[in-house]
Amino acid sequence: MAKIIANFFISVDGVVESPDQWHFPYWNDEMGAVVEAGMRSAAAMLMGRKLYDEWSAYWTTTDADQDIARSFNEIRKYVVSNTLEKADWTNTTVISGDVAAGVRELKERIDGDIQMSGSATTVRWLLADGLLDELNLLVHPIAVGHGQRLFEDTPTHPLKLVRSETFRTGVLNLTYVPATA
Repeated sequence: MAKIIANFFISVDGVVESPDQWHFPYWNDEMGAVVEAGMRSAAAMLMGRKLYDEWSAYWTTTDADQDIARSFNEIRKYVVSNTLEKADWTNTTVISGDVAAGVRELKERIDGDIQMSGSATTVRWLLADGLLDELNLLVHPIAVGHGQRLFEDTPTHPLKLVRSETFRTGVLNLTYVPATA
């Protein structure tokens, strides 16, 4: 059975939107190793409609010789959406209709990790429906002050910290799992 693992670059004030605008000064070999390990463990990727639109437009037009572009273009991708009718990005399947049942079936069918990078709305939905297995946060020592936050207008979700590490840049690498009731 697969685990769904969500990964975010996040500011201390909870912002996850547009990390390309604030996270690069904190990138180092420690963070690179964590991101690379997550990509290596991925049997598939899961995303929401908005991230699919952004990434499919970007990764299909960037230099395909880059390892990261090749990885994103070749991996199996699943998009949770009841509005996306067709996915043209290679190896992409749309999960629609009873999305929760579709995601449960996906978890049963896939061996390995189903990685997510971004898709805050989808992660909130997965957490609320008991489908998220792990939440990895790379907490950057910066208050961005504006932008979408990971948890906006959500019910309470108890989490359990299972791993933590501090990078030389001050970034915290935190791993949470949903706390059992």
